[in-house]
Amino acid sequence: MIEHLLQPLVCERFKNDARYRDGHLRVVNALPGRRVLGLHSPEMKQMAKLLSRNGGEVELADKSCKWCADGVEVIRCFEGTASESLCYEETVVWGFLINLEKYTLGERFAMLERYVPVLDNWAVCDSYCANAKWMEHADKEELWAFILPYFSSAQEFEVRFAIVTAMTYLLKEMWLGRVFEQLDSIDFNRIRSRYRSEKGKPKVAQQGTVQGAEPYYVRMGVAWLLATALAKFPERTRAFVRSSRLPADVVKLYTRKARESFRTRTMQAL
Repeated sequence: MIEHLLQPLVCERFKNDARYRDGHLRVVNALPGRRVLGLHSPEMKQMAKLLSRNGGEVELADKSCKWCADGVEVIRCFEGTASESLCYEETVVWGFLINLEKYTLGERFAMLERYVPVLDNWAVCDSYCANAKWMEHADKEELWAFILPYFSSAQEFEVRFAIVTAMTYLLKEMWLGRVFEQLDSIDFNRIRSRYRSEKGKPKVAQQGTVQGAEPYYVRMGVAWLLATALAKFPERTRAFVRSSRLPADVVKLYTRKARESFRTRTMQAL
């Protein structure tokens, strides 16, 4: 797709410093087989903006090249490409393009319906959500209706997408009850994860492992949302956690998150 456009932006340190490269790969924690070029968010945002404004040449699955006039055409090419063939950075740029282009709310949701199933990594999911500033101004009832089915998905990162979106754009007093209700209804045993739970630090990066119960990234997402809610609505958050059906390990992750945050480290979590 656009790997040939991204390669020149890879920093020399990632190419030449094995320790730095390993650290970057461990943070991203992409699944085995997913190529990681070594770009950081500013470079990926830069590329998305260039493609949105000026278009660019993309490489199709049959190795032929196509000139796309703008970001909309690039998105269409992404949608027609097998997601398994994309590198980590390409999936991030795809999401950034959805956020940059000017669409109606319905058009954005249609594009997200094709993009969200591609999410297979916490960094891709969270980068998209953090930069979807259009959600701040979207009709919140429509936004809620769109993300609601993802809370009951069996796919790990579809559920995390709903959690992180709710945390970022719907963690307000009038929505708190509905958000908590969905957290309490998550069936952690039903969610499929491609990451394996193993003890200890993996010997090499990209082994597809996590150091916690599966689905680890859903559990961490719930803990992160609750720690954020504690900073904004401490009494309601504590009351919810005490009465919830959340697994004990999720509550433990939440209390740890609360202790680690400068906003809540002195607050009672339970």
